Parts: sequence; structure tokens; C-alpha cells
Amino acid sequence: METYDPLTAPDPDLWLELDEQERLALVEEHHDSADVELDKPMLHAVMHTVVENQLALRDERVMRTLERLMAEGLDRHDALHAVGSVLAEHVFGILSEGTKESASTDKYYRALEGLTVASWRSNT
Repeated sequence: METYDPLTAPDPDLWLELDEQERLALVEEHHDSADVELDKPMLHAVMHTVVENQLALRDERVMRTLERLMAEGLDRHDALHAVGSVLAEHVFGILSEGTKESASTDKYYRALEGLTVASWRSNT
């Protein structure tokens, strides 16, 4: 796999054959070549990569959320951002609260189920 395009799902097997640094580099290269100005490019690449990893691992809840958001009108790239925003909030909760409940994947999945295009847009 030589390039990454967030508008097109990468082949899951090829994506998972890459090591994490290669995945991050592909995401960063895409945003650099698209001349996208980012405040925190590494954090942005990490969120993309983690969501793509979840999709490549065929996490049904993440896959359903992405498909639903795209059916609601987002392109794949924006849908990745929307899922990534929930992921970022979840990670922040774990880091700030540090409780077993904050680390629950069920909490993350519930937040994904409640995610809509309207709710994501109102927070961006």
C-alpha cells in the first residue's frame, strides 16, 4: 500500500499488514499533499489511523456508524472525522477520569450510536 485516501476505504488486509508508523505516515502524507492546514497534524493522523484500524478489524459498531453517517450525507472523510471526534472524547475521558467506567468500550459504543451528522456538525 503506497497511498492513503480517506474518501476510499483501504483494503483491510493491506492496511493491517502495515505497521502503525507506516499507517500514520500514509495519513500524514495524504493531508500534506492535499495542503490541509492542521493545528495538530500528528493527533489528527492518530485519530484517522485508529478509526481505520477499527474498520479494518471489522468492528461492527464502528462500521455501522460510518455507514450511517455516510447515508446521512457525509463523505467518508468527514464520517471518519465524526467517529474520530467521539473516539477523542472517549480517550480524553479515560485520561481525565481514569475510572473503569470511563474506559468502558460500551460507553464508546453508546456514544457512537448517538452520533448524528447534526450533532457532529454542532460540535465542530
